[in-house]
Amino acid sequence: MFKSLVAIIVTLAIILAAGWFVLRRPDIAFDRLESLYATAESKFMPMGETGRIHYRDVGPRNAPVLVLVHGFSASLHTWEPWVSDLRQDYRVVSLDLPGHGLSRCLDVAETGVPQFVEVIDHLTTTLGIERFTLAGSSMGGHTAWNFALAHPETLDGLVLVDASGWPKSDDEAASSPLVFKLLANPLARSVMKDLDMTGLIRSGLEDSFVDQSLVTDEMVQRYAALGRAPCHREAILNLMTGRSDRASASDERLAPIRTPTLILQGEADNLVPAVHGEKFNAAIAGSELRLYANVGHLPQEEAPDQSLADLRAFLSGRVYVPVPAAEPAESPAD
Repeated sequence: MFKSLVAIIVTLAIILAAGWFVLRRPDIAFDRLESLYATAESKFMPMGETGRIHYRDVGPRNAPVLVLVHGFSASLHTWEPWVSDLRQDYRVVSLDLPGHGLSRCLDVAETGVPQFVEVIDHLTTTLGIERFTLAGSSMGGHTAWNFALAHPETLDGLVLVDASGWPKSDDEAASSPLVFKLLANPLARSVMKDLDMTGLIRSGLEDSFVDQSLVTDEMVQRYAALGRAPCHREAILNLMTGRSDRASASDERLAPIRTPTLILQGEADNLVPAVHGEKFNAAIAGSELRLYANVGHLPQEEAPDQSLADLRAFLSGRVYVPVPAAEPAESPAD
């Protein structure tokens, strides 16, 4: 009987090992990814020795500036419904954070909010942008409120879209989508690192929308392909590890924010509970909160018209001093 049990275990191990080799996927070179997902408006800013940050900078040069920051494992594509509308009246800068989209990694071990804050500051400074409204989705929202604490003098406005940062209760953690539960486990992370994640990506995206018909094959393929850029898997997995520099939101930590703030929150968000949007609203003095019924984690994609209307109303209340029209600053060399 013991020999039979050993044989079964060995057989299962062989099957699992064979499955692992079958599901392994190599990196996709940046040249290939850029041919698929870069556009004529794509630009690249050198940063560090080997880093390159992908961004797009559209709209009138003398208009008020908006900077848009995506969330975990996403890319600047999440903002396309907003950008296509806002670029008529605003200068809109969207970027891929290091280890995401078409941006190269910087220091992989340092991938996280402090690094992202530094990248936003470096990009806006390089482009000669002195004042702007900063909008962030999910992890990008976590980055945005940290930027507001670090560089309040640069911001005309702050927009938090289903922003993360508040500690989750045990019940909230238990209800997280499967892909995030797996990524939170160190052993699972090490096993999953080189595997085909397409199925889990689709599941995670479907958990992000109430209207799951918005999760198209093209969207899943884009997330999966960009996630296989060199070093991106290491960067994404590093974001799931415990880090001493990942300070959580609290009433005390957010109290210094005086930047006019708009909070947009899907009431049916499975990743960042709606109560977290209410917490931001209570903690940031003078902030405005808009809750969207039957909307999930990405209002900019699932409710673009409604969220744009609220954003435009918020922006119209800000006081801007337009600068004289000028030739666009020369883009950083590729």
